[in-house]
Amino acid sequence: MKPNALSSFAFGALLAAGAALPAHAGEEKPLWELGLGVGAVSFPDYRGSDRQRVHGLAVPYFVYRGEFFKADRDGIRSIFFDSDRVQLNLSMSASLPVDSDGNSARRGMPDLKPTVEIGPSLEFNLWRTDWHNARIDLRLPVRAAYTVKGPVKHVGVTFTPFINLDIDPFGDSGWNLGMMAGPIYANARQHRYFYDVKPEFALPDRPAYEASGGYSGAQFITALSKRFDRFWVGSFLRYDTLRGAAFADSPLVQRDHAWAAGVAIAWVIGESSRKVVVED
Repeated sequence: MKPNALSSFAFGALLAAGAALPAHAGEEKPLWELGLGVGAVSFPDYRGSDRQRVHGLAVPYFVYRGEFFKADRDGIRSIFFDSDRVQLNLSMSASLPVDSDGNSARRGMPDLKPTVEIGPSLEFNLWRTDWHNARIDLRLPVRAAYTVKGPVKHVGVTFTPFINLDIDPFGDSGWNLGMMAGPIYANARQHRYFYDVKPEFALPDRPAYEASGGYSGAQFITALSKRFDRFWVGSFLRYDTLRGAAFADSPLVQRDHAWAAGVAIAWVIGESSRKVVVED
């Protein structure tokens, strides 16, 4: 599969825990920063697939610190409500396309189209230091998923509550270490998109299967990044477990766990002359 814009989006989403340099409250920063870079990621075709592939990607670097719209280490979001401890944001995620001809478990089945997920996220700050170089948040994103290649099709809803820790592991060095963990839930339509086997695609070693909604396993992500003067570097490692998932007995699930990892470097091409005061 050739790398594409959605692959870059997915890479950026997984690096969201460390995509920008943390700033102290009251510090002035450019309103926007823009750059471009390269990266490489290793992903399974889908959670539960035994086929792992490496993709080379173009990686956009974009930071925007507006009052109601932001793009930073917490992802791309629109802020509907913001208090000292609670935010209501618009959150996004994505999945990669899968060529079924190259996947032994899905041979003869339709390809999986890339998807985009979008929806609100209610976020609570549970703890933070006075100098704002460490914080723990509870985030509750609910997203509707849609295919984005060919006719747009609704393919379910996901709920991914997680605890997120952001910290500078070296005190005040400018490095950002992000760690997040939490369960994944989805409705039947989402699970069926990835794990159903319709009767016409059943084989002796791949019986027909219809997935139900519910628990989808759990995920654990660690990301490390730093913004230097003219460039940014970042990496991530993700582990998924599918034990106990509602679709665990699907014949398309070849493994009960999955790994993903990536590294990237981006050069900062420009930034705004206008400065804004970072509140948090």
